[in-house]
Amino acid sequence: MFARISAWQAPSITPGANAKQPIIIVGMLHQASGLGDAARKSHDALKAAGLRVYGIDVTSLLMHDANHTGFSFEDGSDLLGEGTVIIHVSGPVIPRVMAFLGKRFVRGKRIMAHWFWELPTLPESWQPALPFLHDICASTRFVADAIKPMAGSRPVHVVSYPLGPETIWPTRHEHAGPFTAFVAFNFASNFTRKNPCAAIRAFRLAFGDDPDVRLVVKYLNEASWPEGVALMQRDAEGASNIVMNNEVLDDAGVDELYRQADVVMSLHRAEGLGLTIAEAMMRGLPVIATDWSGNTDFFAADAGLPVRFKLVPIDDPQKNYEGAGIHWKNPADAVWADADVEEAAAALRTLRADAKLRESLGATGARKARDFFEPARHVAQIRQVLNGEQPRP
Repeated sequence: MFARISAWQAPSITPGANAKQPIIIVGMLHQASGLGDAARKSHDALKAAGLRVYGIDVTSLLMHDANHTGFSFEDGSDLLGEGTVIIHVSGPVIPRVMAFLGKRFVRGKRIMAHWFWELPTLPESWQPALPFLHDICASTRFVADAIKPMAGSRPVHVVSYPLGPETIWPTRHEHAGPFTAFVAFNFASNFTRKNPCAAIRAFRLAFGDDPDVRLVVKYLNEASWPEGVALMQRDAEGASNIVMNNEVLDDAGVDELYRQADVVMSLHRAEGLGLTIAEAMMRGLPVIATDWSGNTDFFAADAGLPVRFKLVPIDDPQKNYEGAGIHWKNPADAVWADADVEEAAAALRTLRADAKLRESLGATGARKARDFFEPARHVAQIRQVLNGEQPRP
């Protein structure tokens, strides 16, 4: 009902409005979240390239905490007339954001959404957003393919995610200490989808209680689903070579965890993008990851060891994808990956035994990730959209 009320209040878009500057990035610019970070990174990449870029923050509108208030931008709320609006929020809240922007602001502008989603089909709750959009952008082909069946005649553009050079660990050095595998995830992004228990089981299968190896499991926001901690502890079986870390770390602390790692694991069930994989690759670390979903745009066998999988129906005890208003027109579309734990265990043993292979995979992965996430690539693709072209891969 709330969504319907928002849709009634939201202004209609201007048919045939042209995509041109200025560009107004609308998103949770003052929230520390994946969507907020995507909006900030796009804003900064475009502005650094000399485009006329403004921002509109909707953190409070969407009832989220403003916990990233240091981000600065020139407010574009009063810009009337032509321009391009790129909205970085999920589909169900697009009508609410449009109602907030208002008729005078929207008139004459090209309205786009940059959507992130992690499953092969969009739920029906995203459908009401479509009348308010001229175009939709996605950061990977996987997400674009999920959007297209619902988008109808609207163009769907693949526009890369920009990661600046500050993400790159410049030189990979072998560290002192045991061979270390690293897993990082956020409970709030769905525990079962991130699937850390599969990585723990693979590590136990590969190495047992071997004191010369170590698995570090870094997690945040366990209050989102406390049952997950017990599940990880069950699969760890009290092993002294598995370290559970729930500290809140600054960027330097996270960098140190990556620096101590020899390999990063992501036996995810689905990823729209796969930022942990990307950040590991940019630091020159080999990756063991499920060979499915958004990460396959930039991750392959020359950058790590992809793990086979089978698609299975979604079983989500956290209820992020079952219930909570999320429904699919065809329930058979509600699937995700189940990674092969035995293959992941074999991959761990292979990488432990071969330092040269780790170095080679890490070097190739760093080149691939830096090319794929280069901010200039994001800017070039947005320019192509402004010119009425489909962005080039």
